[in-house]
Amino acid sequence: MRHARRRVVRRVTRLAAVGGLLLGGAMVAQAAMASETPPASARPLAARGDTGAALVARLGTARTAGSWIGADGRPVVAVTDATAAREVRRAGAEAKVVPHSMDELKSATATLRSAPRVPGTAWAVDYRTNRVVVRADRTVSAGDWSRLSRVATGIGGFVHMERMKGTFTTRLNGAQPILSTGGRCSAGFNVTNGQSEFILTAGHCGPSGSTWFADNQGNRQLGTTVNSAFPGSDFSLVQYDGGKAGAGADVVAVGGGKGVRITGAADPAVGQRVFRSGSTSGLHDGQVTALNATVNYPEGTVTGLIETNVCAEPGDSGGPLFSEGVALGVTSGGNGDCTTGGTTFFQPVTKALTALGVRLIVSAQNAGGAAGGAPSPAPSAAGAQGAMAPSAASPGSSAPVTGASEGSTLLARLTDTRNVGPGLLVIAGSLIALVATRYIRAEQDRKAYQRYYSATWS
Repeated sequence: MRHARRRVVRRVTRLAAVGGLLLGGAMVAQAAMASETPPASARPLAARGDTGAALVARLGTARTAGSWIGADGRPVVAVTDATAAREVRRAGAEAKVVPHSMDELKSATATLRSAPRVPGTAWAVDYRTNRVVVRADRTVSAGDWSRLSRVATGIGGFVHMERMKGTFTTRLNGAQPILSTGGRCSAGFNVTNGQSEFILTAGHCGPSGSTWFADNQGNRQLGTTVNSAFPGSDFSLVQYDGGKAGAGADVVAVGGGKGVRITGAADPAVGQRVFRSGSTSGLHDGQVTALNATVNYPEGTVTGLIETNVCAEPGDSGGPLFSEGVALGVTSGGNGDCTTGGTTFFQPVTKALTALGVRLIVSAQNAGGAAGGAPSPAPSAAGAQGAMAPSAASPGSSAPVTGASEGSTLLARLTDTRNVGPGLLVIAGSLIALVATRYIRAEQDRKAYQRYYSATWS
């Protein structure tokens, strides 16, 4: 009976070891295939240059009506005819045939802009529904609402009117807080003109000549606004008193002693997931809902804004908007708060950089000596935002501002199913089990042989 049990145990052990070898081999093969470059048809469209924006630019605004990122991550392009739809599908994107071109939609927004200005209103082109959406907050009177509705009716049925709760206001009062006699704002990104370094923030935070401090008591003077655009646009430059941004210029603070390294600047896409950091409400995320939006603040009209469903509160003005480590905008204004939600508008970074003749500061370590100074282990209170080279580690990932990686232990790497480590471990364990089984069997046979002949000779 004992010998029978041993045979069963040995057989089960051998079968488990063989199964382990097969499983480990499959895991290694899967990891190897995952690490290979995918075929052209499986690559992200952005890698082939066939983005929605590129298709729109190629087909023209008379045949398209914008693009956005679909739920599956693929670009969707609104087109006005079947021929354009075929071109979009051949490029690997999804096509949606719509009745109104971008030229018609822009003509509608131009008509709204030429009408008498109504503070508390905003409008933008909704690419997904192929219409212009006009919103009015609770400060808009019944008479103004009626007059604006008549203008919309005259344009066409594709202009949609909405009443909203709250009030469209600038978010004056973020990554790091900056304070002046006019209120509190948030620092956006550190930039340079090649000679001096500045904070890029919102224009409504203060006119040229405004003095900024890094503390409530006004003891730590930060810098002075040297260029400002508001209304019309909403950006400004605060020049550092010492001429330099200081430590941590390549990091955007997101709270809790952590930061996000920024790799460059770009224009966003509708449907893109984005993050906003502010000194009042901290880090929040959401989606881009429209581009080239117009807002009629009480102080004046601002055009060309990024519209999002990310929340913001007073004091978040000027704070950075980013995604995947790329700078997108600085906080302008909106309605609602981070308890009930709301709409927030952002000044596009690319337009501000071009208008001001500056560029994002890039870490010298990651750009081979580019302007901006050496990288720093931690952001200073004065300058915790900026940009770094694309070669930097893990763009857009939240990490301690010291740059140390989290959760990258040897065990974590070995057990990551995307690596060959787990498969190799299974194979090694199976081989050890097979060798051990054969060794144990050989030892048992040898001892049985000795016992048999010992009994015979005795």
